[in-house]
Amino acid sequence: MSTIVYAARRIVTMNPDNPFATHVAVRDGRILGAGTLESLSGWGRFDLDEQFRDKVILPGFVEGHSHAYEGGVWKFPYVGFFERTSPDGKRSPGLKSIDEVVAALQVYEKTMPKDGSTLFAWGFDPIYFTGRRMNLGDLDKVSTERPVLVLHSNFHVLNVNTPVFARANITRHTNVHGIVKDDKGEPTGELQENTAKYLAYKAVGIDLSGLLSDEPATWGFARVAQLAGVTTATDLHNTLPDSTVLAYEKATASVDFPLRLLPAFAALAMPPDDGIARVRALRKKNSERLRYGLVKMVTDGSIQGLSARMRWPGYYDGTPNGVWNVGPDEIDRILLAYHRAGFQVHIHTNGDEASEVAIESVERALATAPRWDHRHTLQHAQMADAGQFRRMKALGMCANLFANHIFYWGDVHYARTMGPERAERMDACGTALGLGVPFAIHCDAPVTPIGPLFTAWCAVNRLTASGRVLGTAERISVADALRAITLGAAYTLKLDEELGSIDVGKRADFAILDEDPLAVPPEKLKDVPVWGTMVGGRIFQAPRT
Repeated sequence: MSTIVYAARRIVTMNPDNPFATHVAVRDGRILGAGTLESLSGWGRFDLDEQFRDKVILPGFVEGHSHAYEGGVWKFPYVGFFERTSPDGKRSPGLKSIDEVVAALQVYEKTMPKDGSTLFAWGFDPIYFTGRRMNLGDLDKVSTERPVLVLHSNFHVLNVNTPVFARANITRHTNVHGIVKDDKGEPTGELQENTAKYLAYKAVGIDLSGLLSDEPATWGFARVAQLAGVTTATDLHNTLPDSTVLAYEKATASVDFPLRLLPAFAALAMPPDDGIARVRALRKKNSERLRYGLVKMVTDGSIQGLSARMRWPGYYDGTPNGVWNVGPDEIDRILLAYHRAGFQVHIHTNGDEASEVAIESVERALATAPRWDHRHTLQHAQMADAGQFRRMKALGMCANLFANHIFYWGDVHYARTMGPERAERMDACGTALGLGVPFAIHCDAPVTPIGPLFTAWCAVNRLTASGRVLGTAERISVADALRAITLGAAYTLKLDEELGSIDVGKRADFAILDEDPLAVPPEKLKDVPVWGTMVGGRIFQAPRT
C-alpha cells in the first residue's frame, strides 16, 4: 500500500480536464492522481522520487497494430531495401537490386549445413526495383538443392525457388488464385496472399506463427517495444497454436516482462464456431500482461505488394487488381459470427475497394444484430476517402491508419500505385480527425520498425523518403498525433478505461522521455530520446548507447 510520488519536468496526461502536471502519485501499480505535489499530498504518506525531475512523462505508448514476429524474424536474414537494426543492435544494410538480394542469400546459404534444410529470408521490397520482378531463376541461383523462401516486407507476398514448387506440386496447371504466372502461363515463383503462400509453407513444413512467435521472440518483441516507449502492443494476427500460447504465457508471467501483450486471433484459421470457442477459451488465460479477445480478419493484400483491392480506376500504372483473402462472398458470414458473439473485430483493408466491402459488411451485421459500442476497426484503411470515413463515423467504427507508409512507400504510391491525387490523401489522419472518427496510427512491425514517435512524426509532417510533402491537408498537430499513439490507440482496443492517459485509477504505464515532444520543432519529433518506461509501477530503463 506504499505510495510513490514521481516528480518530472513536465507530465503530459492526455486528460483534457488536467492536461499537464509536475507530479504523479502511484500506488499498487495504478495512478492515484496527477497534479502538483501539494494537490497530491491529501492521499497521505508517500515517498517522493525525483529520478525523473528532468524528464518528461507521457502515458505509455500503445501500438495498436504490430506483430510479435518483430522479435522472431531476426533469426533469419533480412533482405529489405531500407537499412534496419535488429533488437540486439546489429545493422543490416539495405539491398538495392534483385542481384544484391541474390548475392546476399548466396553468401548466407554457404553458412548453412549441407542437409537440405530450408533457407527462409524476409523483408524483400521489390517495388523499389525498376523492371522485372524476382522469379524462380533468381532463387535457383541461391540453391537448387534446398528450398528457398523469401518473404516480402509486407508479409503478403512470397518468392520461392524450384525445389519449393516441386515439393508443393505447383505447375502451370495449378489453379489457385495468387500464384503469379507469366504471359505463357508458367508460374513465376511469386505467391500472393494466404492461399497461395500456404502451399509453399505446407510443402516445407513451416508454421509461421510457431516459427516466429516462440518465447525468445516474444521477449525480443517486448524489448524492442520498450526501447520505443511502448507499454502495450498488439500481436494483430496470429493463428495462436498451442506452442505460441504457451510461449506468451511463460514470457508474460515474468515480472521483468516490460509489455502488455494483446494477441488477435486470425479469424481464417478455423471455422467461425470453432474460432469463437477458441478465443473464449483463451480469454480464461488473461492476466495483467496478457489479454486475449481481439479478432483479426484480412480482406485484401498489400498496395506495394500489388495485391490490394482498389476501386475504379484501379492501379495507377495499370497493374491488375489484387487478391482477396476474405472477399465479398465470405466476409458477411465470418464477421457476423464474431460480431454476434460479442467480439471486437479488426479488419485489414489497404485498398479502397477492401474498405468499401468491410464497411458494407459491418453495416449489414449491425442491421442483423444491433450492438452498441462494438468499435470494429479498419486497420490500415490507407485509401479510404472522406465518404468512407463519414460512413465509419455513422456506424460507430474506428480506424487505425498506417502513417509510416507515407515515409516508406509514399513516393512509390505517388508515382506508380495510386497516382498523385489518391496518394495525397492516403492514411488520411486529417480527415478522420475532422469527421470525428476515432483513430490511431501504427507501424505494423516488422513491416516497418516499431517507434510511435516516428509514426507520430509521419502523421504530423507527411514527408516521404525523398522529402516530398505528401498531402498537407491531411497533416495533424503534434498534440493530436501524440493522442493517436496513446489514448486514441487505447480506444480502438477498448482499453481507454485502463490505459492511454494519466488519470486516477488507470494503470501506471508511462513513457519517460528525455525531451518534451510538445516543445521540440515538429520535424524533430522522431528524434526525441526515450529514457525508458514504467509498466504497472515497475520501471524499465532503456539501455544507453
